[in-house]
Amino acid sequence: MFNQGDLRQFEEAGIHADTVSTQLEHFKTGFPFPEIIAPAAKGSGIQVMNRAEREEAMAAFAGFRGNAEKFVPASGAATRMFKELFDAKALLERGEEIKEGSSASLFFAELDSFAFYSELSALPGFSKTVKADVITLLLDEKGLNYGSLPKGLLKFHKYGNKSRTPYEEHLLEAAEYTVNRSDEARVTFSVSPEHLGSFKELENSVKPVYEQLLKTRFDISYTLQKRSTDTVAADPENRPFRKSDGSILFRPGGHGALIENLNETESEIVFIKNIDNVSREENLPLVSEWKKILGGKLLLIRERIFGYLEKLDGEFNPELNKEVEEFLEKTFCIKLPSLPQKLYKDFIIAKLNRPVRVCGMVKNQGEPGGGPFIVRDADGSTSLQILESAQINFNDPVQKERFSHSTHFNPVDIVCSLTDYKGNRFNLMKYVDQETGFISYKSYEGRPLKALELPGLWNGAMSNWNTAFIEVPVETFSPVKSVMDLLRPEHRES
Repeated sequence: MFNQGDLRQFEEAGIHADTVSTQLEHFKTGFPFPEIIAPAAKGSGIQVMNRAEREEAMAAFAGFRGNAEKFVPASGAATRMFKELFDAKALLERGEEIKEGSSASLFFAELDSFAFYSELSALPGFSKTVKADVITLLLDEKGLNYGSLPKGLLKFHKYGNKSRTPYEEHLLEAAEYTVNRSDEARVTFSVSPEHLGSFKELENSVKPVYEQLLKTRFDISYTLQKRSTDTVAADPENRPFRKSDGSILFRPGGHGALIENLNETESEIVFIKNIDNVSREENLPLVSEWKKILGGKLLLIRERIFGYLEKLDGEFNPELNKEVEEFLEKTFCIKLPSLPQKLYKDFIIAKLNRPVRVCGMVKNQGEPGGGPFIVRDADGSTSLQILESAQINFNDPVQKERFSHSTHFNPVDIVCSLTDYKGNRFNLMKYVDQETGFISYKSYEGRPLKALELPGLWNGAMSNWNTAFIEVPVETFSPVKSVMDLLRPEHRES
C-alpha cells in the first residue's frame, strides 16, 4: 500500500506506518459505539453543591500550595464564526439583497456595537452603506482578515474607547485563580504554527499593561499541535487519499491531539477552557468563584483518593475495600463488575490510581455540543463520560432515547489533577481510549474524501480518567460560535 516516497513522508512527519495502517482500517470498520446506561443527571452523575460544600471547596483551593495553570485550546481559525457573513457576501455578489430579519441584516443594523468597529471603520475605503465592501474589509486579508485569524486575536469586548481580545480576557481570568506563591499566573495557549508570531506580537503589546494593572506577572507559553498527530485522509474506497503530486494527504487530528500537549505541561493542577468561552470583566467574580470551587472539589476528591491508595498498600482489608467501592460509585459513578477476590484489590487500586478531572456542567439550553453520560466500559464497570452526538448509535432506539434525555451540556470547564499519590506525573497517553474517534466527509482539490479525528480531548483522550461532574451556573458559560453571539447581553457593553 505504501511506496518509498510514502515512507519518507511518514518519517519526516514523525508518523509510524503502522499508525497509518490502523487509521485506514478505522475507515473500513468505523468506531464502536459506547453503551449509554443513562444520561448523567442531578443526583445520578451530576453533583449539585450546597453552600457548605462550596465553602469547603473554596477553602481547600485557598490552601493549595502547588502550581496551577490554565490550558487554552486556541488554534482554530474563526472561519465558521463568520458563516452568515460569507453567505451574505455571496448573495450580494449575485446582485441579490440581504433578507430583512436575517442574521446578516442584524449584523449591519448593530455594526457600530461590535468591539472591532473602530478598527474596521478606520480602514481606507470603508463605507457603512456599501455592505459587500464592509464584509470584505472585515474578513479578507486586505482588511482585518478576521475570516482567517484565530478567535483569540479578534476584538470581542468593548470597554469605553478600548476593546479586548479573548486572549486578553483569558489573562485576566487566569490572574484570578492560577497565581502561585511568587505572584505569577501561568497560561498555556495551543496555537497553530502560522499564527504563533501573531500571538507573540499581541503578548508583547498587552502583557506589560496587564501585569502593571493586576500586579501579577504572567508566565505565558505556547504549544503547537504536532505534525505526528495528523491523521491520514482516505478516498471513498478507504485507500490513502493522494494529492495531485502523488503524496498522501494528512489532516489535523482534531482537538484530541492536544492530549500530547497537555501531557507536556508541568503544573500539578490544570484548568482547561476554550478560547471562545470568555466573559466580560464584570462577570469575572462569578466565573473565578466557580473555578475555585471546581479546583477545590478536585483537591478534596484527590485527597480521598491518595488516602485510600496509601491504605491499600497494606494488607487485604474487606471493610476498606467496601468503603472504596462506595466512594467510586458515589463520586465517579464507577460500578464495579463481579470479580474474584484475588483480583479485587488490584482492580480497585487501578481504578483509583488514575488522572482525575472535575468537569463543570450547565443545564442544556440548546447549545450544540457534547453532554454527560453514564456508560458501560470494556471491563464491565461503568463510568462517567462526555459524549458527542457523532458517537451515538441513533439506529438503536434505546441508545437514541437515552441520549435524547440528557439534561446538561458540556461547556468545557475542566480542572485536572495530573500527579499520582506518590507525586509522580501520570503519562496521559496511557489513559486514552484509542477505540474512539470520528469520521467525517470532506473534499480536497474537488474530490471527496474521508477525514478522521482522533479521540476528542475531553472525550476519548480522557476516557480512562476518573471523572466527576458538577453543576455550574449557566452564567459562567459565554461561548462565541458566531459573530452574532457578540450581540448577546453577556458580551455587550452595558
